[in-house]
This record gives sequence, structure tokens and C-alpha cells, in this order.
Amino acid sequence: MTLIKFIEIMAILVGAFSGFIEARRKRMDLVGVFTVAFITAFGGGTLRDILLDRRPLFWVIHQEYAILIFVLALVASPLIRTLRQIVSERLIVIADAVGLGLFSVAGVSAALAADMPIFIASMMGVITGIFGGVLRDIVCNEVPMVFRDGKPYAICAFLGNWLFLLMGKYGVDPDFALWSSALFISGLRLITWKFDLRMGR
Repeated sequence: MTLIKFIEIMAILVGAFSGFIEARRKRMDLVGVFTVAFITAFGGGTLRDILLDRRPLFWVIHQEYAILIFVLALVASPLIRTLRQIVSERLIVIADAVGLGLFSVAGVSAALAADMPIFIASMMGVITGIFGGVLRDIVCNEVPMVFRDGKPYAICAFLGNWLFLLMGKYGVDPDFALWSSALFISGLRLITWKFDLRMGR
């Protein structure tokens, strides 16, 4: 298994987890839990593939990704229902931040593999990182987190994507560049949330 595929799988799992949590908070049934987890896990990558004109979509090629989400929905739904008392906004933010980092670097890598210019690649990373969460919040009848909390979100992904691109330009080991950029994005998002750092309004 290549590193980028491993990161993609990890991103899907984290994205699905945040979808599970939000769906249970909204007291959805099993179909709702699966649907929210599915669109959270695959929404950003799907839009990326459409914009890059990649067919079939990445989760169609790897049907095991969709099967994994289906199986996890069966297991996670009763488990999260049992743990509902400790499920909080904080847990969603943490899962969201980790997913943002992983999805973003996966999106940049996919765009570079498609020979996109570096600025477009950085934006594809942002789209891949944020769009699943946007869809999750819309389906759950919430203003998307990226638009409502005032803290840098897409900007964290954008900066981390450029860190990855710069490391690639200067010959840094690709594996190190992937992990360190994902960690930078997730860490920066959590710092802005922890210390309530907000953008000017």
C-alpha cells in the first residue's frame, strides 16, 4: 500500500467518524448515520475528482471504501448512541481538524498527479479538505462550521498545502512532506480553535 493511499483511508475513516458523531447528535436512524458518514468521508474527494475530470470517482474504483463505511455505520451507530453523553462539539472539532489535514494533503497529491499548476493544486487540497464537512453540516441542518465559527479553517488547509508544495520543490522526502503538512494543518486548526483566534469580520 502506498503512503498516499494509506493517508486517504485514514482521512476517510476520520471523516466518517465526524459524520457518525454529528448524525447521532441529530438522533438520526441507521440510514441517516450511514448517509451523513458517507457524504462526509467522500464529499471532498468526489468534488475534487469531478473538477479534475477523473473517472471513475475514487470511491467507485475502490469499492472497499464504501463497504468499510457501511460496516462501520452498523457498528458505530449503537456505540455512539451509548456514548452520547460524552459526545461534544470538542470531539467533532478534533475529528474535523484531523480529517482536514489528511484530506487536504491527499487532494494536493491527486492534483499534482493530474499535472495541475501548483496554485490549482493547493486549491484542490482545500476543496478536498473542507467540502465533506460542508455537506455534513448542510444535511444536518447546520450552518457549515467553515463559515460560522470565525476561526481560520480553509486558511489552515491552504497554508499547509503550500508547506507541502514548498517542501516538494526543495527536495524534501515526500513521505515526510505528506505527514508533516497534514500535522501542520490539523495542529494549526486546533490551535486557532483552542485559543479562539478569529479572522477579522
